[in-house]
Amino acid sequence: MAYSIASGSLALSRSVLDRAADRRRDEEWLAKAWADPATQVAVVAKDKLQMTPDRTAVRFLQPGEAPEGIKVFLGIDREAGAGQTADGRAVFAVLVSTEADESYAGLREIGGVLVDREAGIAVNVIGLSNWHAVHTHCANCGEHTEVIEAGHVRHCPACGLSHFPRSDPAIIVLVTDDEDRALLGRNGAWPEGRYSTLAGFVEPGESLEAAVRREVFEETGVVVGTEIEYAGSQPWPLPSSLMLGFYAKASRFDIEVDADEIAEAKWFTREDLRALVEAGTMALPGNISISRRLIEGWYGEELTGSW
Repeated sequence: MAYSIASGSLALSRSVLDRAADRRRDEEWLAKAWADPATQVAVVAKDKLQMTPDRTAVRFLQPGEAPEGIKVFLGIDREAGAGQTADGRAVFAVLVSTEADESYAGLREIGGVLVDREAGIAVNVIGLSNWHAVHTHCANCGEHTEVIEAGHVRHCPACGLSHFPRSDPAIIVLVTDDEDRALLGRNGAWPEGRYSTLAGFVEPGESLEAAVRREVFEETGVVVGTEIEYAGSQPWPLPSSLMLGFYAKASRFDIEVDADEIAEAKWFTREDLRALVEAGTMALPGNISISRRLIEGWYGEELTGSW
């Protein structure tokens, strides 16, 4: 196999902000940063960010303009020039409990148009927002948790347990056969013509390579051999996944779908794929997804048409 994802093409893997984790416990520094008019504050409602009117950039407020909500320190923009913190421009987010209106947008809509800095901010804060939403109470004793460490830890005052944000590892793989055809599948909930690469969560005690083999076999009956190559990763904070991309070579090619998650799976040549996409009878994953980049890495160039 000699496929690869184009450098810089993963829309949600472009974080450049220094997260400055050492400042999360420094209450004096955080207070000073929040008082700095140069500090930027993003506003997040559930899994959507408040945007500029043209919906091409995140709308940043000064701290004095920020609404009430959970305050989260996201990091320091070292390239923006020093503010009162003398480190650079601090970036925060406020997680609000109100419903998002038309001024907000989610990753599927804006992930591909944001600049690197804002794309990194978006995936970070949406992941944190989703985590806070489901960790309001302690999983150990049920007590209401308190937000500490600038929004990166929730602490239980009753049993003392601290809860930290987690990313769930999931493999996503494009499998090829001995004719260099690509294996793509269609979820039973999707309409006819919508296909993607195969994916699934890594189970406890399981290596990534073992997860690739298990998921492919469980969903399609295809057996993956020893050729498994890592291709890249992309956070997918909807709600908390880290997608780990692979290319793999099958050793047995007969397809027998599980009829649970996968309704249909097929081997596609490049000619098949192009003809179906150009005819409008096949839809590929969206441009911000690692699945789309895995397919294009195998195909050899960018393709048009998406969900």
